[in-house]
Amino acid sequence: MTEPVAYVQIKDGKAYSVLRKGTPNDEYTPVYTAEQLRPRVKMTQAEFDEFNSMPVFASVYGAMLALYSSNVIRYSVLLKRFSGNYGQNEFANLWFDYHIKHKAQDELIEIIPDMKWFVRSKEKDIDGDFWYLKKTEQFFFREYVRENSTQFDTKEEAEKWTNPLIEAVQLPVENE
Repeated sequence: MTEPVAYVQIKDGKAYSVLRKGTPNDEYTPVYTAEQLRPRVKMTQAEFDEFNSMPVFASVYGAMLALYSSNVIRYSVLLKRFSGNYGQNEFANLWFDYHIKHKAQDELIEIIPDMKWFVRSKEKDIDGDFWYLKKTEQFFFREYVRENSTQFDTKEEAEKWTNPLIEAVQLPVENE
């Protein structure tokens, strides 16, 4: 996907012709790559799993109906990600390319780690580990396993729990 998909012929500082197919020669300058034309959609693993679990319909319209109909609980992660006009366009383009044009996953989708905000110590303890905040209804505790600690969706929520010794940091939910 990093190979140029369009070239332009420039003479006397002016563009004369564009070549989109074939092998260019020295007269042609690369204009853009396929990745620049349509960047890969960044999705978490949970979003991709829901996307793959949707029934394969013959049209984008059928996929949109399945996503926005009574399946609110079944596709809640996708709905959160693709709500709004821009999100609907992104979902429709992705569905069309993936299920109808049958393009490869690595060509269209980039799986990114699910990031959350954590409150942790600024310095490591004697064993070389950070400790994380674990909040309950009545208390809060030191937790050494990040996956068991309290996760916040926004930086503002996490910063409410900071002080000079602890900080809010954005980290992947899964330990990578």
